Amino acid sequence: MLARSIATVASPSKTKMKILWIDLNSSYAHSSLALPALHAQMAADDAIEWAVVSATINEPPGTIADAIYRHRPDILAATVWLFNHEALMHVCSRVKALLPQVCLILGGPEFLGDNESFLRSHPLVSCVFRGEGEEEFPRWLARYRQQESWGEVKGLCYIDHEGRYRDNGTARVADFSSLMPPETSRFFNWEKPFVQLETTRGCFNTCAFCVSGGEKPVRSLPVEAIRQRLLAIHSHGIRDVRLLDRTFNYNPRRARELLELFTSFPDMRFHLEIHPALLTNELKALLRQMPKGLLHLEAGIQSLRQEVLVQSHRAGRLEEALEGLRFLCSLDNMETHADLIAGLPLYSLKELVEDIHTLATYQAGEIQLESLKLLPGTEMRRRAEEWGITHSSLPPYEVLQTREISSEELQTARRLSRLLDAFYNTPAWQSLTRSLMAHDQGFLMAFLKHLTDDNLIDQPMSLEKRGLLLYDYCRMYHTDFLTAASTAWIEAGMSLKKRPAERVRTRHLQPPEHWRVLQGEYKGSLRLCFLPTGETETSGYWYGYESEAQVPRPVFKAVTE
Repeated sequence: MLARSIATVASPSKTKMKILWIDLNSSYAHSSLALPALHAQMAADDAIEWAVVSATINEPPGTIADAIYRHRPDILAATVWLFNHEALMHVCSRVKALLPQVCLILGGPEFLGDNESFLRSHPLVSCVFRGEGEEEFPRWLARYRQQESWGEVKGLCYIDHEGRYRDNGTARVADFSSLMPPETSRFFNWEKPFVQLETTRGCFNTCAFCVSGGEKPVRSLPVEAIRQRLLAIHSHGIRDVRLLDRTFNYNPRRARELLELFTSFPDMRFHLEIHPALLTNELKALLRQMPKGLLHLEAGIQSLRQEVLVQSHRAGRLEEALEGLRFLCSLDNMETHADLIAGLPLYSLKELVEDIHTLATYQAGEIQLESLKLLPGTEMRRRAEEWGITHSSLPPYEVLQTREISSEELQTARRLSRLLDAFYNTPAWQSLTRSLMAHDQGFLMAFLKHLTDDNLIDQPMSLEKRGLLLYDYCRMYHTDFLTAASTAWIEAGMSLKKRPAERVRTRHLQPPEHWRVLQGEYKGSLRLCFLPTGETETSGYWYGYESEAQVPRPVFKAVTE
């Protein structure tokens, strides 16, 4: 996506204050709510002219800076977070060289900690904002030319004219439900494949690694307000909604009301973050009844070790979390993803690998393994030395080692995350990968060593390449799984001329007198292939393909025994 600029006023006026927002994202699919959330509160102010330049971090900073320069703004603003931090500063340094008088204000999660060091090392930045800006940003705009009155703006941090660091604390919106919704702003992006809907601010939990760990109180939108916003989203043709709610089910009554609301939108899909330890019997019963495909759940688990969770200040008993996770993963009307974090204090690599196996036995829809990042403003960042955590001082602030896991082991965990994404989290190869893990407790690490030794784990791998690797590995070390590897290959729609289909027969086939249908319905126009299982010449799997449609995946499957 090339840098593109949008102005909301066709004819700029010299009497108007001109704000330009740098909308810098990690990819086209990502989008920040910061600009539409702020603009929605001030859209009626005719004294302000708004403009935006949108780009991704992969675009040349000079191209983005040039698009900004042509607007000649008075104020330059942006949200800074882990993965756009470095690229954004490159852009801003170029713009400030071209427009030295422009006032640059930054906000976002990167400024939830102590901001003095950042401001002193980046004199091009006029000020940064800590916290929620919908109420305080307009107050700053009214004073942006009078630094002597900046002390009246909550959340603002800056170096004053006398060289002293000024810190105005953290801004919090008192009445979250009174804000104008971001969707009312002309800057709300309706072109993305999904939208984010912030239904709650703050979090009841106190996780030491999370920026929301100390964000109190929890403030929620009324259910009826959420209904009206969903109607607006639906009217724009959007069918994928990601709720920004740190723990969807912290309040069981509200969770029930929202689940009932979601059933009013059967053609939509809702992504929720859920705490498996807080599932009541009533919520479990309701989840069992939800329409298939309506919900996609992210189950916060982080570790399956009680001492790790206690050290990380995560609320909820482990036994209840495991029971809740088993329940969620057992539901066939929704998919549940579980996450683990490498680098948490007291968490070893051996325990991490064991936890991955446990989640696989639960049949988690995905296992998301991330490395811990010590984010600004978190308790874990403040207590890193006390807890024996060594981390990078630059974004993304990844943990480099702890007392329990070495630097080398953290790199192993990083590679293990890539393996999980490439094989376990890929539907085509998940069943085979899960079966191999259940059969051999050493499979995961042995397969990782195989991929690492062959310099493959850090290389991009196509779906076909991954299937070939799995098949060849089974042929070398797990011959009992060759048939499973071949069926996975066929059902993924891969070529019948490649190695995993080497035992497949395709010529002069007639359906047998008796077979047990496993999928679809047989009709004479289907093109058949047969995979012998080895016991006899007639036992094996039959697949049928639509000849005219040229669909790569089989539409029919049967077995003869």
